Amino acid sequence: MRRLPIDEDVTGEELDKDVKQELMSLPKTLAEDVARNLVMVARLLDEEPEQAYAYAKVALRLASRVPSVREAAGFAAYGVQKYSEALAEFRAARRMTGLQHLWPVMADCERGLGRPEKALAMAGEPEVHKLDKAGQVEMRLVAAGARRDMGQPDAAVVTLQSPELASNSIQPWTARLRYAYADALLEVGRQDEAREWFAKALEADQGGLTDASDRLAELDGVEFIDALDEEAEDFEAGEVDEAAAGETESKD
Repeated sequence: MRRLPIDEDVTGEELDKDVKQELMSLPKTLAEDVARNLVMVARLLDEEPEQAYAYAKVALRLASRVPSVREAAGFAAYGVQKYSEALAEFRAARRMTGLQHLWPVMADCERGLGRPEKALAMAGEPEVHKLDKAGQVEMRLVAAGARRDMGQPDAAVVTLQSPELASNSIQPWTARLRYAYADALLEVGRQDEAREWFAKALEADQGGLTDASDRLAELDGVEFIDALDEEAEDFEAGEVDEAAAGETESKD
């Protein structure tokens, strides 16, 4: 089996205690190897999804009967838009644990596979009531996305209207929920309201999860000039001036 290089600072101890508990079912050396690969998946998932996927495949070959490994493999496949594979891994993890926390991302895989009707049906299943608040908000976001996929933008707006959206309390999901609502409003032509909600999303977005600031600027007609491009233009202008000066000197 081909192994991938592990960053020197990775020990495997970085994992959540529940994941480490699951890995205790494996022989010690194998558990350590799997743990390090899982840490690499988490480390690379956002910025280098293809690499994260490669590490997830290694972990999966080593320990396919560990629920956390199947879940990590699902998210890695999801990150590279392999939605069928991701859905299979999420279903496997769910069967192993009996937990429902993966239900929203499973529904989003259905959207990725071009089946928004299935995703919307999942939003109405009893499993949703077993989700925590974050999971229920995520399910609402997926359902609104499914409505938009189906050409029902007004229904998407209504789907996102909820106590969580109306709340002034800032939660981990607040920025994304407000952003999705603003984007849905914009699609149905309610530009002033959309601008207001993009501003609210930006206010809640402490971690830079959205591009709400760019969307606000776009609505306000603000155009950003890349500093590097500006320098290049100045350099080119300087070259033109020098060339013109040279021509003048040659004529003299």
